Amino acid sequence: MGNFIDKTFTVIADILLKVLPASKQEKEAFSYYRAGMSAQSRGRYAEALQNYYEALQIEEDPYDRSYTLYNIGLIYGNTGKYTQALEFYHQALSLNTNLPQALNNIAVIYHSQALRAQSLEEDEYLELSKELFDKAAEYWIQALKLAPDNYPGARNWLKVTGRLSDNA
Repeated sequence: MGNFIDKTFTVIADILLKVLPASKQEKEAFSYYRAGMSAQSRGRYAEALQNYYEALQIEEDPYDRSYTLYNIGLIYGNTGKYTQALEFYHQALSLNTNLPQALNNIAVIYHSQALRAQSLEEDEYLELSKELFDKAAEYWIQALKLAPDNYPGARNWLKVTGRLSDNA
């Protein structure tokens, strides 16, 4: 099924590139972005990153750049490079504040780090885990404001931990 979807996306993208009015530069940037998405979907992260970075060199539109930056963040998150993932999610959000998925992924990273710190059971790590849980909550609340029907697990965690008011 994945191959069918990938091939369908490629065919549709090719048609759009031919039909829609776009500059040569815009088409080239989209071509790199599309190649990055294709490589990413196959787990070829180094190739995907190379294509995304090429797209960023060419792409000028902030909205389009935000999705490229978001996808780079996804790759870094999927490969355990959380600091880099956070950096790229924040860059994406600075260009496009309507990315609840980036806010959710930031929250997931902070929540995961909080659980890890909490497992160490030393006072300094317990305090750190509380701060990280609070950061996760902050980002999940923002994500839920943008996409109220998404992230039911996050909404439940926020309610159970007393971090979500009834009106949110």
